[in-house]
Amino acid sequence: MCVWPAAAARYQINEIMPTHRTEHDQNDQPDPEPTERGTERVKTADTGASASAQAQDLASQLEEANGRYLRLAADFENFKKRVRQEQAETMRYAAAALAERLLPVLDDAERAMAHMPEGVEEGWLRGLQMTVRKLEEILGSVGVERIEAEGKPFDPNLHEAIGSEESEDTDEDTVTAELRPGYRMHDRVLRPALVRVSRRPG
Repeated sequence: MCVWPAAAARYQINEIMPTHRTEHDQNDQPDPEPTERGTERVKTADTGASASAQAQDLASQLEEANGRYLRLAADFENFKKRVRQEQAETMRYAAAALAERLLPVLDDAERAMAHMPEGVEEGWLRGLQMTVRKLEEILGSVGVERIEAEGKPFDPNLHEAIGSEESEDTDEDTVTAELRPGYRMHDRVLRPALVRVSRRPG
């Protein structure tokens, strides 16, 4: 007996009917799309965090650099002020050394006038007086002035006491005599005045 037609019919049916997949089979196949989206979200979050950290780091560096600049600017301003002050002080007291060398000359001229012998020629005396006046003008032009002493309270910053004398009419520690004049240039003492001071009777 021939069975070919029945077998052929079953073959045709199997070709036409699709193979049925169970739910279990479908779950076995991975879905790549959600995984790729999650990876992209993680990458985006990492990139944002990295950019924020870089921005904070740059802001910190900028603030530090600005602070260094402000400190340097302040230091430079202080340096300029100090240099200007030193220059002013140098110019103010530039003639101090020369003035100190001229003071003994002035002392000698004044002593000569104070102890002028009789019979001295008038022309010589006028010449000496003119010399003293010129020296005083030169010293005064650079800020040198005589320190007041006689009759003033004794000041150790301005006076140098080399003796004392009793006095009932004068307050104690008052300058009673000037033995050598003192001079100062502006607020700097070139040399103190040599003086005697009063003291109460013992």
